[in-house]
Amino acid sequence: MSRTMLMVGTRKGLWVGTADESRTEWDWTPPHFPMEEVYSVMLDPRGASPRLLAGCSSSWFGPQVRRSDDLGQTWEETPNGAICFPEEAQLPDGSPATLARVWQLTPGVEDGVVWAGTEPGAIFRSDDGGESFDLVRGLWDHPHRAEWNAGFGGQAFHTILPHPEDSASVLAALSTGGVYRTSDGGASWSPANEGIKAEFYPGERNYPEFGQCVHKVARDPMDPERLFLQNHGGVYRSDDGGSSWQDIAPGLPSEFGFAMVTHPRESNTAYTFPIADAGARWPVDGKARVCRTTDGGSSWEPLGEDSLPGGFYAAVMRDAMCTDDHEPAGLYFGGRNGTVWCSPDAGTTWSEIQTNLPDVLVVRAASID
Repeated sequence: MSRTMLMVGTRKGLWVGTADESRTEWDWTPPHFPMEEVYSVMLDPRGASPRLLAGCSSSWFGPQVRRSDDLGQTWEETPNGAICFPEEAQLPDGSPATLARVWQLTPGVEDGVVWAGTEPGAIFRSDDGGESFDLVRGLWDHPHRAEWNAGFGGQAFHTILPHPEDSASVLAALSTGGVYRTSDGGASWSPANEGIKAEFYPGERNYPEFGQCVHKVARDPMDPERLFLQNHGGVYRSDDGGSSWQDIAPGLPSEFGFAMVTHPRESNTAYTFPIADAGARWPVDGKARVCRTTDGGSSWEPLGEDSLPGGFYAAVMRDAMCTDDHEPAGLYFGGRNGTVWCSPDAGTTWSEIQTNLPDVLVVRAASID
């Protein structure tokens, strides 16, 4: 019987929990990397043994991608942090580019490939399972980069979605810049924001070619051309791999939020965690709600009305919600109030499995033997 591993990255360290397929009783390791921000984590099952990666940032020693090949019992790090900007890389103001945080770690299609999204806004690629990374120059040298702005949390590539059937095709998103795509393995990139609103721009600029504040994008498991997107304002679906987007927010308590995930096996099924608005960054009416669509966004239903708490004035960040691949699928989220919630039945019932943690930034689940 396989077990479930849950990695919870916080503002002050990483917690790792394991449970059986019932996901009712959890065992937790002591915290890893105390006092380090953990913005990104990844479990890579493709090698001889699963590899864990964690994107950490220390106020003393800077950012580092750490790795473990024994499910977190021990960790290794790479000299100079695994991800470094080349000496000649400059920010638009001419100052040297230095890595602040690793916001995203995503397995590629090919064995050993790992993609990383960073702050400042850049994408790196590893061909050795996350031990070393190279800057993707086609995106770093893009003429739009000088006009990308920082969102409220910074300027970073927080979403990287390799196409499961085409290793040369990758979709990425950042705040504030929007969605970009490559079809040649990263040599060239094009914006893919048609139909996404940027309400903070005046008049006719509401739908610019780029500059949208995209919060998260998820891919449909059965139709890789179908994508779901949570924007700063608006929820969208694309049926053509990002070439165009349509609004699917009607029916939600709010169109603002950060998280967006899809069911691991069921097409047209996606989940989001609505937040009241940009000025009150907590759930509508202070009630924790996960909302689900099973018809591609034509309708939405709230989940866990009887088991999720009221008086919940904490946001769920863009990578702090995820699913696992069990049957039935598990659904998880972590709040900025340090609580972690689990539903072992795809959102019907919920229980609190961790509490009193630091600010939760990322939650990732996976099956392990």
